[in-house]
Order: sequence, then C-alpha cells, then structure tokens
Amino acid sequence: MKVLIVDDSGPIRKVMAKMLERMGFEILEAENGKAALAQLEQHPDIGLLMLDWNMPEMNGIELIEAVNEKRPADARPKIVMVTTENEMGKIEKAMTKGANEYIMKPFTEEILTEKLAMLGMGGTGHV
Repeated sequence: MKVLIVDDSGPIRKVMAKMLERMGFEILEAENGKAALAQLEQHPDIGLLMLDWNMPEMNGIELIEAVNEKRPADARPKIVMVTTENEMGKIEKAMTKGANEYIMKPFTEEILTEKLAMLGMGGTGHV
C-alpha cells in the first residue's frame, strides 16, 4: 500500500519513511498540504496519509478538508495526524474533520505500529 507522509520537516519524513518501509509500505512524501494534493492526484491509490498539523501553505486540517471535498467517503485514504499539537480541542477537531488516528510527536515505532494495527494496517500481511 502507498503511504503519503506530509510534513514540512525533511528529517521527520525520513524517520517515518524508514519505520513504514520496515512494515512493508511504499512511501511517498510531500512537504505541505498543497504538495500532498498534487501527490494524491498523481497517485489515487494512496491508502494512508501520515499528516502533520503545522505546515506552511496548507496545514493538515486544510488538507483533510480538501481531501473530503475531492473524494467521496469510500474513496478517501485513512488519515493519521502526527503532530506536536496535544490540546484535547485540537485532537477532537482533527478527528471530527476526518482523521482516523492521532499520534503525538515524538513517537516510537511501537506506537506507530499499534496505531496502524488499530486501522487494520499493521505489517506486511495487511498491505
């Protein structure tokens, strides 16, 4: 399965990519929401977005809203917010807008694996 990592930090994208590659996922990257929309157009088979909240040009919430507008509910990728935002109101907002899971930075590979397993996406047997 293709995973699009959307984060304005190159080092964060690389760390996440390594973790997800070990799980058997194919990785694509984007540095902000606008670049992510272009990737989603080019690769309509992306099944998972790993998405930061705070990015220039288009933030994570704006990207979720754009994906919701462009794709019917049954054609949307799963979305995991991966962010430093830890206020309950922001977590609730992300989940209400369409995020399926929420991971706080910094995180471990174990946490990532657990969250993806909750979405039925854990390991090479599920990709």
